[in-house]
Amino acid sequence: MNKNYVFSLLSFLLFSIGNAQSYKNPLVSAIKETDLRKDMYELAADQFWGREAGTLDELKVSMWLADKAKEAGMKPAGDNGTFFQFFEMYRHQVTPQSTLKIGDQNLKLWKDFLVAEPVNSTLDGDIVYAGNAEPEDLSKLNIRGKVLAVNASDKNIDKEMTLFVRRYPGFVRTKYYNKASELGAKGIIFITDDISDKSWVEVLPQMTRGSYGVEGLREKITSNIPVLWIKRENANWVKNNPKISLNLMTETYKYPSVNIIGKIEGTDPVLKNEYVLLSGHQDHDGIRHPVKNDTIYNGADDNASTCVAMLAMARAYKKQPSKRSILFVFHGAEERGLLGSRWHAAHPVVPKESIVAVLNGDMIGRNDNNEAALLGGNAPHKNSEELVKMAEDANNESTKFKYLKDWDSPQHAEYFYFRSDHLPYAKVGIPAIFFTSVLHDQYHTPQDESENINYKKLYKMTEWMYRTSWKVANEAERPKVISNFTLER
Repeated sequence: MNKNYVFSLLSFLLFSIGNAQSYKNPLVSAIKETDLRKDMYELAADQFWGREAGTLDELKVSMWLADKAKEAGMKPAGDNGTFFQFFEMYRHQVTPQSTLKIGDQNLKLWKDFLVAEPVNSTLDGDIVYAGNAEPEDLSKLNIRGKVLAVNASDKNIDKEMTLFVRRYPGFVRTKYYNKASELGAKGIIFITDDISDKSWVEVLPQMTRGSYGVEGLREKITSNIPVLWIKRENANWVKNNPKISLNLMTETYKYPSVNIIGKIEGTDPVLKNEYVLLSGHQDHDGIRHPVKNDTIYNGADDNASTCVAMLAMARAYKKQPSKRSILFVFHGAEERGLLGSRWHAAHPVVPKESIVAVLNGDMIGRNDNNEAALLGGNAPHKNSEELVKMAEDANNESTKFKYLKDWDSPQHAEYFYFRSDHLPYAKVGIPAIFFTSVLHDQYHTPQDESENINYKKLYKMTEWMYRTSWKVANEAERPKVISNFTLER
């Protein structure tokens, strides 16, 4: 046989094999369940008092995370050679000087009445009591220039939501607000029913805290008219259409929150200038009302689970780097409205065009070992065919989760796709997906503790995220954004 022919054949075979195996397998063996467990018991411990954004506890846990990121092999990728990207968050809050008089009753803020949203409002006028009227009945009443008082009702409200009692006042507000505003009402007073009576103690801390935003990215306050609550035992205050005098005053102030950002550089001389962004959030709800004699909301699943997974993935990438670089972003103030991810999406520490994809995790440590959700995996939330295929291929290779696809549906009661840190990136045109093991009955309670994590599940979810990121970080072609991608909200 001709030697040149043999040489050409061997060269072709070697080239074909090289293309078929153009990068190494992911180093899954570097991810240890023992590491996940150890980090979890430290991060979600009482020592950090629930990691509430904008508090010293958040800054304290941020130092812990920066130290752990360095130990795991990351280099600082925040501001000025540090792991920190600070941003100003604002808080808009009703002041104690606000007053309400109904008839001859002077009511005490937060005791006799609640203010659902901070809004400046001064009004003197009449109350129109509508009893059990539904929104479609309001047009029969003359409420223009007046304050509507109506009994809260759960009619036509979806009751399949988690934390239904706590969120119920918001659902009632949504049910009536647009119609009342359209008809010219100056304000709304809701009178509690059975459910909102129970929710009063839960929503009180939420309403007194006010609303939050990001400096420079602040939205307008959506409420133009005040929304108040009184208890049904005091319904007589409004039943005879009395006069009302309301003076709501608000103040806005700001304080720091922070993203913790590290990177592990890629090996390819060209592709290392591109980044796969691994995303989670490090904050939770701090100290709140007691549930089962506990007041510290430690947020083990939400979202210490992804933080410890990111540290585990960093150890794997340190031992075996990928072609592209990996950017690890532990977002701050997610629980206050995706503030850290909104800030970083608008002020990325690397050029926006160099971020090839965002792989976000949120609550990845609970529920059935064989089920999980990939949000952004289906239309209309899917914004990259190639990225979703990489995640599905990674799942097929090893973890083999059965997909909870209904959680990615626009018809799902939770609208869960819109509630985590991938969203701001998807909105600015970066391929993005969201890994989750979905909600459970200890969500946003003090019982979301380290001992209640399913560590086998957490390991599998970590492996799935890692295998997916490995594909994104090594494939020659970066995932593309679907043209004309739009969301329903």
